Amino acid sequence: MLSRTADHLYWMSRYIERAESLARLVDAHYRMSLLPHSGATLAQSLRSTMTALHMEEAYLERHKIVEPRAVFEFITLDREYTGSIFSCLRAARENARAVRGSLTSELWETLNSTWLDARSQLVRRSTQIDIGQFVEWVKERSHLTRGVTIGTMMRDEAFHFTRIGTFLERADSTARILTAHQSDLVPGADAGDVPDPYAWSVLLRALSAFEVYRRVYRDVITPFKVAQLLILRDDMPRSLLRCCKEVYTNLRSVANEQSAETERRAGEIHALLHFSRMEEIAATGLPRFLEQFLNRLRDLGDRIGSDFLVPPAEA
Repeated sequence: MLSRTADHLYWMSRYIERAESLARLVDAHYRMSLLPHSGATLAQSLRSTMTALHMEEAYLERHKIVEPRAVFEFITLDREYTGSIFSCLRAARENARAVRGSLTSELWETLNSTWLDARSQLVRRSTQIDIGQFVEWVKERSHLTRGVTIGTMMRDEAFHFTRIGTFLERADSTARILTAHQSDLVPGADAGDVPDPYAWSVLLRALSAFEVYRRVYRDVITPFKVAQLLILRDDMPRSLLRCCKEVYTNLRSVANEQSAETERRAGEIHALLHFSRMEEIAATGLPRFLEQFLNRLRDLGDRIGSDFLVPPAEA
């Protein structure tokens, strides 16, 4: 496959996954904003999340204080900010348009209609958009896109590059969401302590893991168990272990003569997670573990770009 085609497929899927991840975060915080609790608690949770996602600086350039409604609109609908959901949907559609011949007609129509609907919603914006309704729509469109991808695309290199992009982005998102709460799980922390149930329930809901947590642990929410669920559970769709396993599997399917080291490093990350124990991670400290993981993931993304995709100067 041509590197330019692989590049567009890879980034198309990353942007769709990124839009869904942001929608999940906004949805969780928005639902919590409707409940009776301290406004300072919500503001601090939003600030921590934006910091972990490297959004805080861009937000503060446009707004003086962290105000929930302003944050929600910034993350979802800001035309100028390249990290907003609106911008992600636009970028996904542009990448898809460049490789229409490699996509099924159903997948192209799904992506194109998603972008056109998002744009029309912004154009028709005579009053405040219902944020809850909008992010729910984004999640539904992402689910539809993923379903159409799996249900209609041949299992060739085009399919595998979309899956690599999806799971690499998902692993990055899960790790960064955990980073926003990492101070609650430092070396020496009590594994049974519950420092802020509100913040950790937001995290679980953002990753569709709240009901799963209740089913698996049948206990109060603790940082130790949440981290274990989202890092080491192979049967949890958004866990780091599951995402890295999928990246490694799909990389093996597109291997070429120069990608051996990239494949080895993907396998190394998967093996590290597969054979780790939560007690060891807690002893090291979640902040250090996540920092190392994100560095490894960034290196893997760079190597995938070098081995398969268009160099940045040519993109």
